[in-house]
Amino acid sequence: MTGNYSPGRRELMVVAAGAVASSGLILPASFARAAKRRKEHEKEREAETKVTPPEDLMREHGVLDRVLLVYEAGLERFAANQEFDPAHLVNAAEIVRDFIEDYHEKSEEQAVFPRFRKARKMVELVDTLQAQHQAGRRVTQVILQRAPGSRKDGDDRRELISSIHSFVRMYRPHAAREDTDLFPLLKDVVSPHEYDAMAEDFEKKEHQLFGEDGFEKMAHRVAELEKAIGISDLSQFTPG
Repeated sequence: MTGNYSPGRRELMVVAAGAVASSGLILPASFARAAKRRKEHEKEREAETKVTPPEDLMREHGVLDRVLLVYEAGLERFAANQEFDPAHLVNAAEIVRDFIEDYHEKSEEQAVFPRFRKARKMVELVDTLQAQHQAGRRVTQVILQRAPGSRKDGDDRRELISSIHSFVRMYRPHAAREDTDLFPLLKDVVSPHEYDAMAEDFEKKEHQLFGEDGFEKMAHRVAELEKAIGISDLSQFTPG
């Protein structure tokens, strides 16, 4: 019987038992470290994909700029005496009113401009930008009032054309100045906590006003307008 239990075999059994016993301690620790690394990676990915306040405001300017293209297409059709459904201009102006003026610009006026005034930075620019917001709202009202009667030449069309020219002429430099001069400095006039909270507030307000994926819905509305008036093909803007 003793020949069946050699010292070498007993040592092998002890080593195996020790490995089994130790695995009960090692595996949970390994799992915990792996889970911690996964959480850290998830946080890193979330931070990378999170839209910052300037990025949020700038992409909304993209919606505005595409609306300006719709406006300009209407002006070109009027100048060429071509048929153009004024409902497209009404729809464009409603996007400006609802998304740009009542949401985007309100965000700037309530969250961005006051921070620069408090820090005493870019105050003259901020005052000009806010005055232009007010002027833009007045012009948008004229566009909404005059567009329905603009199918034929007359006072409505002439005032509509003048208003659209004024709107485009103001908002191209307006948005460009915010994108290049104001928004890049926002992080310098707020604390890191305020910066993160601002991004969350923008997103929360967007969801309240337009539902989930509010930005995407507005971009889609503009894209549908572009298709309707024949300017959705980007290649048509490429010089020959």
